[in-house]
Amino acid sequence: MSAMHFLIETVFNLFLMVVLLRFWMQWARVDFYNPVSQAVVKATSFAVNPLRKIIPGFAGIDVASLVLAFIVAGAKLSVLMLVFSGYWDPATAAIGGLLTLLKEAFSLVFWILIIRAILSWVVQGYNPAAAVFEQLTEPLLRPVRKIIPPLGGLDLSIMVVIFGLMFLQRLVMDFMH
Repeated sequence: MSAMHFLIETVFNLFLMVVLLRFWMQWARVDFYNPVSQAVVKATSFAVNPLRKIIPGFAGIDVASLVLAFIVAGAKLSVLMLVFSGYWDPATAAIGGLLTLLKEAFSLVFWILIIRAILSWVVQGYNPAAAVFEQLTEPLLRPVRKIIPPLGGLDLSIMVVIFGLMFLQRLVMDFMH
């Protein structure tokens, strides 16, 4: 049964991360014509576009993508409940879905920051993926750079944001327990 649990978690978490990435890309105003952006949009359009007909955006925020992310997180917990315990509790699915959404959002930001740091050491010249990671993370890093400028060519802003993110994640999880 642990293999089935792994499979369900992985499939739902991967799709949830792509949906969250779509939301984040629109919030950060990432270049829509970038091949990475196009792949994310194509992977999620089948589910986001119908929701957009019902749920409009608000103040530049793609509410439909956010609602879809919540639905995916709740569906993940619902499937896990039904498969492994044989019952379904809507309150547990909703609250657990919200917590799952937060956890995966923190995880996504963490990994995008790590990937950006690694790409900054490896990539020379223009790279579409590196450009997307830069556009995604720059709104998070810019305020930190105003306080802590690069020291001798070493940019500590990514490390500061990661530590802050880890602190926020633990703070949120402390409130949940």
